[in-house]
Amino acid sequence: MKNYTELSDIEDLKQLITEALELKKSTSTLKIGKGKTLGMLFFNPSLRTRLSTEKAGKLLGMEVMVMNAGSDSWRLEFEDGAVMDSDKAEHIKEAAAVLSQYCDIIAVRAFPDLKDKEKDEAETVLNSFKKFASVPVVNLESATGHPLQALTEAMTISELKKKDRPKVVLSWAPHPKTLPQSVPNSFAEIMQNLDVDFVITNPEGYDLNPKITKNVSVIHDQAKALKDADFVYVKNWSSYESYGQKLSEDRSWTFSAEKLKLTNNAKVMHCLPVRRNVVIVDEVLDSENSVVIQQAGNRTFAAQAVLKRILEEKVKAKDLGKNA
Repeated sequence: MKNYTELSDIEDLKQLITEALELKKSTSTLKIGKGKTLGMLFFNPSLRTRLSTEKAGKLLGMEVMVMNAGSDSWRLEFEDGAVMDSDKAEHIKEAAAVLSQYCDIIAVRAFPDLKDKEKDEAETVLNSFKKFASVPVVNLESATGHPLQALTEAMTISELKKKDRPKVVLSWAPHPKTLPQSVPNSFAEIMQNLDVDFVITNPEGYDLNPKITKNVSVIHDQAKALKDADFVYVKNWSSYESYGQKLSEDRSWTFSAEKLKLTNNAKVMHCLPVRRNVVIVDEVLDSENSVVIQQAGNRTFAAQAVLKRILEEKVKAKDLGKNA
């Protein structure tokens, strides 16, 4: 694994999940990252992604540096050929090149603006780091995806499933803010690579990008979709068709105890932070069916497995260079 910016960077998903679960059980200290530095650059807020990835790096023996872009650094220009006479003092060409001298892996978090679909889908920030950095790049959530979160969900489902092919439902929920499609996009993508019966349910107007959902069944009747579900992943997202808009805040889609009764005593998942009694009610979040805390704990080991793979690739490349 040279980078981890999208789920297609995973060569063998089943094997990577197995490795993440083994790392979770392990009590031994790994030193593959000794003398290596992980640099994390945040253009947007983070709690679990930031701390779990930092811990993952340290569990591998890495030094970790964290910076909030914009507030702790110069504002970056990403446009090629830009006349830099605005408030952006540094170009990504220099920034990525310099960071590559300080860091062995660069991890970046940059949300979409949710105003221009074409611009967001271009993934300018993430792809600029990939283009101009000379070290591996990791996606800590971008405009259209959150592959670290998705790997965590696949790990959690694999860990908890009680039958070979569980039914997994991704259910839209109301939210007071307009949120990106990044998390549901990656969840939908990774579920298509697991042996699960996967269904998406959301109101009319909230269908995700069909290039991502492909042939997945999308049901606009939440009660029908939830029937016999073994896992329910509850998440809000803004409209993709009417890009970035909040078409409604239909509280009838809040995941309640009554909705849980429609399932096969399902495990209820959410990436956090969760708006209690808007997205999911207290009664469900505080029940044994909720696995949101276990999910959050698994973030460390999913990130650790990814960073370990990248470090192993760097060692392999170095050894090949010696033997050339």
